[in-house]
Amino acid sequence: MSIRGPVTNKKDALKSQYRLNKAIRSPQIRLVGEDFDEISEIAGKKVEAGVYQTLQALKWAEDLGIDLVEITDKADIPVCKIIDFNKFLYLKRKKEKEIKAKTAKTVLKEIRFGPSTDDHDFDFKLKHAIKFLEEGAKVKAYVHFRGRAIVFKERGELLLLKFIKELENYGGTEELPKLEGKRMHVIISPKKKSN
Repeated sequence: MSIRGPVTNKKDALKSQYRLNKAIRSPQIRLVGEDFDEISEIAGKKVEAGVYQTLQALKWAEDLGIDLVEITDKADIPVCKIIDFNKFLYLKRKKEKEIKAKTAKTVLKEIRFGPSTDDHDFDFKLKHAIKFLEEGAKVKAYVHFRGRAIVFKERGELLLLKFIKELENYGGTEELPKLEGKRMHVIISPKKKSN
């Protein structure tokens, strides 16, 4: 669909996704947009969103000194808009930035235990985990086995299972604790908040 040379940067990549003016090959287009007043003035009649001959829409765009931009060619009749192409690209990038800013970024907080963590330390780390889950962060809890402590892996597993049980009102886990090397870990995701 590219009408230009090789793509060299993001801006060119975005430009190459759209056909402009005479590069639009379909005999008819579906015209969309917000403001048809200027087009209606040039056409000498009321112009609204709808299907028009491509040559007619091209003439309107030329008379206004702006571009006919093919937004999508996936439909039976390609969808086009009469707009300055640089303004169109600016609005498109702005909308993509807004969408990207609204997407939630997942934060992963780690909590480390030893195979013989006492109750006070456990409670202290549990409070932190609750706070993290309430803030929407995931919690990766792990037991680190140093030296010969690997022989106590059952203790580590019981500790993580107790931790999961204490946090069941705040989050859930996809799988049981698993051992990788000298660490046994589990990831707890926060529960979805009901609105």
